[in-house]
Amino acid sequence: MIPATTRGLLEAATTTGGLSGAALGVVDHGGRTETLVLGLAQREPEPEVLTSDHVFDLASLTKPLFTAREVLRAVAAGQLDLDDGLGQYVPELAWMQDTPLRARTLRQLLTHTAGLPAWAPLYTWGDAATIRARVLQEPWRLQEPGTVVYSDLGYILLGRVLERVQGRPLREFPLDDGLTFTPDPARSVATERCAWRERMLRGEVHDENAGALGGVSGHAGLFGTLGGVLGQAGAILRGGWLPAAAQDAALRPAAPGRTLALVHAQPGWSGGSLASPGAVGHTGFTGTGLWIDPAHGLAWVLLTNRVHPTRHGGIEIQALRRRVGNTLLAGQGARAVEERRHPGGP
Repeated sequence: MIPATTRGLLEAATTTGGLSGAALGVVDHGGRTETLVLGLAQREPEPEVLTSDHVFDLASLTKPLFTAREVLRAVAAGQLDLDDGLGQYVPELAWMQDTPLRARTLRQLLTHTAGLPAWAPLYTWGDAATIRARVLQEPWRLQEPGTVVYSDLGYILLGRVLERVQGRPLREFPLDDGLTFTPDPARSVATERCAWRERMLRGEVHDENAGALGGVSGHAGLFGTLGGVLGQAGAILRGGWLPAAAQDAALRPAAPGRTLALVHAQPGWSGGSLASPGAVGHTGFTGTGLWIDPAHGLAWVLLTNRVHPTRHGGIEIQALRRRVGNTLLAGQGARAVEERRHPGGP
């Protein structure tokens, strides 16, 4: 399932390409899996070999694998509706302000079409309680709804909605095996020597805003092993990741280039140009990603620590992701041809 061409790409990336480590997992529609783990979990302060048991900071994979999934679960349970306004669940939002933000919907937040800015340096605002309060009261300059602007802020607000609906902090939500909000530093893959925290991060969320909010937020904070993330990709591919109607909603187009949880295949897509039009995926800033191509019967996960020891290393992670996707899909096609020629063979 992992062709020699794919293996060669990752071996080159982890030996001479500047990438510390890489963990690749592939699963097909029948549930067959194959994995490949190469390189180091950390270079600094002491080299440590990467294994399949190591836990990666999944960064923005938190958005589909946790936040969007939990919102859709709540919809399926009748606890909220995608077209409810944000102010219905956070009534103190923009208190004493005349703003359309209260009427922006959960659907718009999920699809990054609510008109919110992409990012703000929340970690410079103060302690976690101050940040949580100010996010709700900041007079955000909003664009007209409908245009896709990838926004961490929208998912931070979705996290607040989930906490209100479920009556507990995000850190206390149950997670599937292989996913965690509280990784063991000794088993974690190192990310970056953080200029703000002035230390090498290991088992501590890389995203500064999530870190300032206590380590878990709607946009970042989830950690996972290769097996844990591959299990999510396989469930999306084969069904069962969500109740049937919610899973259908999660995968069909909901905004230009986006579903309610993931990014659709399109020119320049991270999963490669050989993917089918119905393929979906998502990436994370630390170097993580997962992709699902139902038409080809294949899903794959590529986890790297491309920000180690610094995000300024110049690794072309998007180019590597596309090449990995293309070689996997080409190999899947070649395997299907071979199976047709030799049915029932080894």
